[in-house]
Amino acid sequence: MAGGGRDSQKADELQPHPVKEQLPGVQYCVNSPPPWPEAVVLGFQHYLLTLGTTILIPSMIVPQMGGDNLDKAMVIQTFLFVSGLSTLLQSLFGTRLPAVVVGSYSYIIPITSIVVADRYNAVTDAHEKFIHTMRGIQGALIASACFQMVIGFLGLWRNAIRFLSPLSVVPFITFAGLGLYRLGFPTLAKCVEVGLPELIVFVFISQYLPHYIQARVQRCDRYSVLLSVAIVWLYAQLLTSSGVYNHKPINTQLCCRTDRAGLVGAAHWIYIPYPFQWGSPTFNAGDVFAMMAASFVSLFESTGIFFATARYGGATPVPPSVISRGVGWLGVGALLNGMFGCLTGTTASVENAGLLALTRVGSRRVIQISAGFMIFFSVFGKFGAFFACVPLPILAAIYCVLFGYVASAGLSFLQFCNLNSFRTKFILGFSFFLGISVPQYFREYFQIESTSGHVHGSGRWFEDVLTVIFMSHTTVAAIVAMILDSTLTRENDPNGKDSGLHWWKKFSLYGSDVRNDEFYALPCRLNKFFPSL
Repeated sequence: MAGGGRDSQKADELQPHPVKEQLPGVQYCVNSPPPWPEAVVLGFQHYLLTLGTTILIPSMIVPQMGGDNLDKAMVIQTFLFVSGLSTLLQSLFGTRLPAVVVGSYSYIIPITSIVVADRYNAVTDAHEKFIHTMRGIQGALIASACFQMVIGFLGLWRNAIRFLSPLSVVPFITFAGLGLYRLGFPTLAKCVEVGLPELIVFVFISQYLPHYIQARVQRCDRYSVLLSVAIVWLYAQLLTSSGVYNHKPINTQLCCRTDRAGLVGAAHWIYIPYPFQWGSPTFNAGDVFAMMAASFVSLFESTGIFFATARYGGATPVPPSVISRGVGWLGVGALLNGMFGCLTGTTASVENAGLLALTRVGSRRVIQISAGFMIFFSVFGKFGAFFACVPLPILAAIYCVLFGYVASAGLSFLQFCNLNSFRTKFILGFSFFLGISVPQYFREYFQIESTSGHVHGSGRWFEDVLTVIFMSHTTVAAIVAMILDSTLTRENDPNGKDSGLHWWKKFSLYGSDVRNDEFYALPCRLNKFFPSL
């Protein structure tokens, strides 16, 4: 045994960097929570990151629907409330990974198509138009959520992704981070005098300051989001109070000032969202198909985030059955979004997955505490509105770092692959290039007001389906990689070692490795009600 151990050690030394099935250096993994005070602070930090998506989507859509600041505040509070519920459901019954569930940007195109639909032009009152449009969005969301639950709970998604290898999973994760590049520096640059200082301060506190502080326990990098946001938010408040933006254009004031959100005055002190608060949902077949395409895209994005979350949470690669179970519970979250009226469907949060890497804390308890903060601040709206006044360029600066962490999580799976294989190089390069090039084509030629599009003579819903799918970097790159990796012959590699399949065999079936049960098994009392797929 001793001789075998020395031989294994020598083999590791011969490799530049030995392959690691689980990421080393994670201080608190999925099942090892930090002390309660630290967990509460970290949970609040995760909550703060969810505000970007929670505020941005309603701020873009609600004014187009005819809603005012009160309607926007109610939608944001509802959005936050349901995201907290969905995060709890995902951590308890879904993948049981430290994944935060938020709204998905992939739904914006079908939502905007509903908003500008001709059938709502006859409604002249702005608030009435908001109500009618919201009910149409709710109906489409409910139908698409049922589609997502069927895909997940019946194991259809499991049957599809069981063909994944470490090579083909790289685009899933990498483009889940890189695909949101528009929310990074382009959003930061809308107020560069606030966003750029946040980026510099955030990088300095998280990456450089720990090397200069001689302390037994380093904490500044773990709380760098809170520290940097507090510093730059105060700086932005000083700029606002000094009148720097008084004579600037309206768009500049909306991005830079700390008093232009209009949420503190409009939000209720106490407001408990409830199902169908806007009225009974209405259904339109074309809207449903377009929304189903968006939910299909969210499957690819969420799958990549689940793999990244498992990596940064110190867990093993996620078995296909657990991914499918998690997708089913994302569908439940989307159903709740449709019932409560949250404008968009659900996906696993990219920024929160990146925060796991930054803090090196992948505890499930921390994420559940953040879900508690979401629910609390959604009910007590004035308090939640105060934190929602953080200028968006500040959060965009943080995204520049956290999205990069997620993209690098995908690249880390290349350690299982043979990068000296021309087959590997072709699949990787071709999928990456098309994942960038194809969505760019659809983005350049897509105009929401246009009556003609890519497919002439077809209904608008069909064009929305194509645009939603092919405008997603993650979906295009992942589909190309999956098809090529499954169909290209392996003449010199019959066992798939070039793609890294031999590393994943013990994780492909639920229960085939004891670590799968440790990270992904449901509690004993729940197993009989929610058996693994």
